[in-house]
Amino acid sequence: MSGTILHLRSELGKALEHRSALTPTTAKALIDAGYTVNVERSSERIFDDSEFENVGATLVPENTWRDAPTDHIIIGLKELPVEEFPLKHVHIQFAHCYKNQGGWEKVLSRFPRGGGTLLDLEFLTDDRGRRVAAFGYHAGFAGAALALETWAWQLTHPASEPFPSVSSYPNEDALIVDVKKAIALGKEKSGKDPRVLVIGALGRCGSGAVDLCLRAGVPTENVLKWDMAETAKGGPFPEIVESDIFVNCIYLMSKIPNFVDFKSLDTPNRKLSVVCDVSADTTNPNNPIPIYTVATTFNEPTVPVEVNGEPRLSIISIDHLPSLLPREASEAFSKDLLPSLLQLKDWRNVPVWARAEKLFQEKVATLPKSEL
Repeated sequence: MSGTILHLRSELGKALEHRSALTPTTAKALIDAGYTVNVERSSERIFDDSEFENVGATLVPENTWRDAPTDHIIIGLKELPVEEFPLKHVHIQFAHCYKNQGGWEKVLSRFPRGGGTLLDLEFLTDDRGRRVAAFGYHAGFAGAALALETWAWQLTHPASEPFPSVSSYPNEDALIVDVKKAIALGKEKSGKDPRVLVIGALGRCGSGAVDLCLRAGVPTENVLKWDMAETAKGGPFPEIVESDIFVNCIYLMSKIPNFVDFKSLDTPNRKLSVVCDVSADTTNPNNPIPIYTVATTFNEPTVPVEVNGEPRLSIISIDHLPSLLPREASEAFSKDLLPSLLQLKDWRNVPVWARAEKLFQEKVATLPKSEL
């Protein structure tokens, strides 16, 4: 028996977050390997509490992670609620604080103040530097779906009617049915299929965006698949402005030339009406799409951009797009994460976790003393 205790917290810090870092399938695999898995009850999680209970997990009240013994490892997905108290546990999650996002110091400083450790899922990598688990595919898939629906909506509705709120789908096929209907309406109004440019098309996220477009019926020749070779010359790129939809799927760590900016948008050749920034690094100072500053949500999926002339332009910058397909996205992510979780017994001596701890320590060393 490993003696390792994992505590799956509910996602109280993120509205409409239905995904889960653990699924009943992966929880069972961990339990079979000797782990104890405590699961906080949750009415938001896509998996029913009973699904976890049926595989041997122990259900505990919501938000009890903070009072759990310090040797329990707390696992979740999105950032914790914004609070001040120090963190004493090992936390496995996406914290969104390593790329100097707004407020990163407040987020990160809670760990050293409480003697806790952050093992950030975004930076959990194998020996080749590739992330061991990511939601990228379903993020791109969902982002492209909403971009196509927004394109059609703006063709068939006045500017006074913004694209409406969205909610999760049970599976990919159900989402594609709605996207196909939207494309048909948009095509009837405009007389043409949309042209979609995807940057980062060779990665997980980009492949998801491309797959959605093709499965929804966008002609292959209308899906422009760009990656590092096409962007090497540096932007801004007129090809973006001359497309109907731009889906940004790159993983950004440093400053690069802008892909699009207000100057490049100010042209009579503009056809661009929808930008989906799947990366959604709204507060990242290196964001190569500096035409918006607002993160959008499932309740308000788009935000308008002030441009000259027609068509009107909207941005989608939802930072939890895979929640549009929470069951499939969670199953895929958790399956990829499972081999690493099965090595948590002696995690400090396991390379994948040791690298994550080292990065945490390096980032903590950059904190202003006033935050410690």
